[in-house]
Amino acid sequence: MTTETETETGTGAGSLALRIAGETMLLLPEKAVYWPAEQMLVIADIHFGKAAAFRALGVPVPRGTTSENLAGLDALIDAHGARQVVFLGDFLHARAAHASATQAAMLAWRERRHALALTLVRGNHDRHAGDPARALGIALVDEPHALGPFALCHHPDLAMGEGAGYALAGHIHPVYVLATRFDALRLPCFVVGRNRMILPSFGSFTGGHAIRPEPGDTIYVSSGEAVHCVR
Repeated sequence: MTTETETETGTGAGSLALRIAGETMLLLPEKAVYWPAEQMLVIADIHFGKAAAFRALGVPVPRGTTSENLAGLDALIDAHGARQVVFLGDFLHARAAHASATQAAMLAWRERRHALALTLVRGNHDRHAGDPARALGIALVDEPHALGPFALCHHPDLAMGEGAGYALAGHIHPVYVLATRFDALRLPCFVVGRNRMILPSFGSFTGGHAIRPEPGDTIYVSSGEAVHCVR
């Protein structure tokens, strides 16, 4: 499969439109992908409850990351008119994510967004944390999950048979290092190859892994305000 950039108007401030597997996909500066034809947001590695998991181990980390993640989702849903959201794994970080405060915030959000269709492609953290509360109304699937020309995955290196589709994946939390002689900047990035795209981690307090592009990869970084092709 091949990808090509295209120019569009009205795609949202700072977003970048790619033609992938015959579909227009918008790379969003908020570290997500929007599929206009399906009115779908694709989110990787939100890691609800990660801060709570650290606090449960006695590590003093900031509170409010769940609210921050939910506010980020709300902003994108409203900006693009999304009717469905697919999470590419690691929805919950650990069993501590089932803590009452975290669950209460998520359930209150779901009550406000009751008409939104939610799907979770289970990732490695989800297997350890357990499935989200049934009251959240999330459809649970295993990878690879076929949808149109795409294979929705958590792991980008998942072995898939011929014709399985262009993979949209997470797991890596990719960042790209822009360096000069005097300074360096780590920016979340989308890694777009011939057969798969790796999305940056959407969640706050999730960190990032500096990647080395493979042959044929194109790197699109997010400054937080716009998406730029750097390689």
